[in-house]
Amino acid sequence: MQFRDLNEAQILALAITAEEEDARIYRDFAESLRANFGATADLFTKMALEEDGHRHRLIELYRKKFGEHIPLIRRQDVKGFVVRRSSWLTRTLRPEKAREEAALMEIESRRFYEAAAQKTSDAGIRQLLDDLAQEEQRHEDSAERINEAQAASGQVNEEVEVARRLFILRFVQPGLAGLMDGSVSTLAPLFAAAFATQNTLATFKVGLAASVGAGISMGFAEAMSDDGKLSGRGTPWLRGVVCGLMTTLGGLGHTMPYLIKHFNLATSVAIAIVAVELGVIAWIRKRYMDTQLLSAIFQVVVGGVLVFLAGWLIGAG
Repeated sequence: MQFRDLNEAQILALAITAEEEDARIYRDFAESLRANFGATADLFTKMALEEDGHRHRLIELYRKKFGEHIPLIRRQDVKGFVVRRSSWLTRTLRPEKAREEAALMEIESRRFYEAAAQKTSDAGIRQLLDDLAQEEQRHEDSAERINEAQAASGQVNEEVEVARRLFILRFVQPGLAGLMDGSVSTLAPLFAAAFATQNTLATFKVGLAASVGAGISMGFAEAMSDDGKLSGRGTPWLRGVVCGLMTTLGGLGHTMPYLIKHFNLATSVAIAIVAVELGVIAWIRKRYMDTQLLSAIFQVVVGGVLVFLAGWLIGAG
């Protein structure tokens, strides 16, 4: 239905269900963030309590004006509203994204109350809707003040560091493990096939099989190694997908040049790509794993060179 077609009773009923839904979303945000982001969880708990207060005032006015039965009218029943995401989809929502989503919710609520107040002719209903519009505006301001206070006390900085650690645990570590395995472990079979056959197409097929096979193997190994409940490393299947994809990508990087028909050119390009891959791995280790750059380069390059030499010796022997 269109917003303009709603009568005063329906506007109040819509406002009641909207406030109830927003309070539940804020509580879901708080619950999902509480273990790692206590400051943001407290913010959403306070906001949920305020939404409860709005709903109680709306229900009280509705009973006075229209009786006990309140029809169920939801946002999705009225054109023009932004559809809220289901709360269970926000389990991995980062604190800053949760704050942004809450700010958008408050802005939409304020605009709704302003439009609804203009549409009604009942003085009591109009006054309450105007009051709620102003309170939604104050919610935006108070949420900003709470954020500033938490930032000043260091709580937000602590949450940023926690979010960084979780990002490393859930994405960087499995991705790096996959990239290292894909980039290094596929060197031996690829270059062994290359120097043994001198055939670029056959070498490409060997590299493709090794990359895909390693990706599948690493993906399952990562997913089954830890359920994430105690370590905080997140859902196993997501880590497995990240690890598997990065493993495959690491192997394909130096496999794709063998689509070039000229063997020497293809091998030269593949070796150059291997050097780039090892450099990227060393940089990631320095950036996220707090490893000294020279140490990271030494560890990665030595391992890569040894595997390459093994493939070359086996293929050329």
